[in-house]
Amino acid sequence: MRILFCVLITKTFISKKCCFFMDERKSYSAYLREKFPPKEGFVKKMEALLGEAGAKEFFDISYTKCPSSIRCNTLKMDAKELLKRLKNYGWIVRQPFKDFPEVMIVDSGPGPGDLGKTREHLLGYYYVQEISSMLPMMALRPEEGDHVLDLCASPGSKTTQAAAMMKNGGFILANELNMGRIGILNSNLERCGVMNTIVCRMEGVALCDRLFKKSQFRFDKILVDAPCSGEGTLRKSPKTFEMWNPHMIRKIAKTQRALASAAFKLLKVDGVMIYSTCTLSPEENEMTVNYLLRKFDCEVEKLSLPLKFRSGVCEWEGEKFSDEVSKCLRLYPQDNDTDGFFVARIRKISDEVKR
Repeated sequence: MRILFCVLITKTFISKKCCFFMDERKSYSAYLREKFPPKEGFVKKMEALLGEAGAKEFFDISYTKCPSSIRCNTLKMDAKELLKRLKNYGWIVRQPFKDFPEVMIVDSGPGPGDLGKTREHLLGYYYVQEISSMLPMMALRPEEGDHVLDLCASPGSKTTQAAAMMKNGGFILANELNMGRIGILNSNLERCGVMNTIVCRMEGVALCDRLFKKSQFRFDKILVDAPCSGEGTLRKSPKTFEMWNPHMIRKIAKTQRALASAAFKLLKVDGVMIYSTCTLSPEENEMTVNYLLRKFDCEVEKLSLPLKFRSGVCEWEGEKFSDEVSKCLRLYPQDNDTDGFFVARIRKISDEVKR
C-alpha cells in the first residue's frame, strides 16, 4: 500500500512538473510577444511577401526556439563515431539529410546538458551550428584543390565547414574586420584543426580592391555571407524586433552591394560566388543579386538543397528584377523549423563589366 502511494505521488509530481514546463514555455513565448512586438512596418512587409496567413505563421514561429543542430567536423571524426558518442550521452540524435550525414539535430533527452560543454565539442569534433547557416557552403561545394575567399568569415562556422569539405586541401582566405571577432575566428579554426586557411583583417571592399589592383590572383569560389538586418534570426535574437527599421535596411543594402560587387571582380571566369544573408528583406537579397546581374556578365544557377525553399522575389515595391532572380532561394522559418535565410549561387561567364 505504501509503495502504491509513493508511485501515485511520483506520477502526480511528474505530471505537474511536465505541465509546469509546458506552461513555462507558453508563458515565455507570451513574454517575448509582449516584450518584443513586431513594428507595424515589419508586419506590412512580411504580409506583402507572404500574405496575411503566411505572415502570421512567420511571426508565430519567431517567438519559439530553433531545434539544436550540430555539424560533425570530419577533419577530426567520422559522423558514425560522433553519432555513437552522442547517443551514449543519452541524447536523441537525428541525421535529417542522407547526402549530408555530418548534419545532426539533437533533440531533448537525458544528455549531459549544454552542447557546447561536452568533451567532443571542446576537442573540435563537432561545431554547434544552425542548419540554415550550413546552407551557403552546401551550395558553394568547395573541393580539395580550390582557392576560396570567405569575405566576412567570423565566427568561422562556414570557414571550418569549407575546410572540412576541402579535407584541409586547397586554400582559404578568411577575412574579418572586427579585431574581437578575429579572436573568435582564430579560436574556432584552431579547435577544429583547420590548416589550409589564412586569416586577414581588413574592410571587405578595401581588401578586394587591393587584391584586384595589386595582383593577378583570382579565386575559384567566393562566399559573401554579408552583414544584414537579421530578419531571419528572430528566434535566437528577439531584440532584432526592436532594432528593425527601413532606414537601417537601406543603409545595409548599400554596403552589401559594395561587398558583393568588389568580391565578384576577384572571381575566376567560370568561378562561383555564393551571396547569402540571414535576412528576408528583398532590398538586401534580390536587389543585390539583380545589381550583380546588371553590372557583370554572370548568371544565377539553380540550387538543389535538402530543405523546402521558396523562389526569389522578382518584383518589389514597383521595381522589377531579372527573371534569373527567381532561381535564388528563400528559406522561411515556418517551412522547415529553422532560422530564415537567403542563398544565391552566381557563376561568372566572363570578365566583362557592363557598367
